[in-house]
Amino acid sequence: MSNRIVESAAAPAAIGPYSQGIIAGGFLYTAGQIPIDPDTKQVVDGDIVVQTRRVMDNLAAVLAAAGAGWKDVVKTTVYLLDMGDFPRMNEVYSAVMGDARPARSTVQVSALPRGVLVEIDVVAYLG
Repeated sequence: MSNRIVESAAAPAAIGPYSQGIIAGGFLYTAGQIPIDPDTKQVVDGDIVVQTRRVMDNLAAVLAAAGAGWKDVVKTTVYLLDMGDFPRMNEVYSAVMGDARPARSTVQVSALPRGVLVEIDVVAYLG
């Protein structure tokens, strides 16, 4: 089995020794996305709603580069700096996911890269 790297200019470029996504065994595994604007390469200004929207846009770009969409996502992991942000993050997440209902884990962490409020990664089944 060979792995294939997935890259999208519509999502922030990897800034270390990792890929935006990898396809292996019929699955797409994404790197965690934080709310970085791919054009400015800066963290977006705003609260958990603004940051979650940017994260979901970044993930959508990586999914699209692999020929996938939200309906193909089977697992997500959400990392929150403050679990108190869960309801507002969940509103954005739910609106973007539509009818898709992947398995999900949500955890509160002590810190995230660049001081952001949220990071999300996904696993999608490509068939």
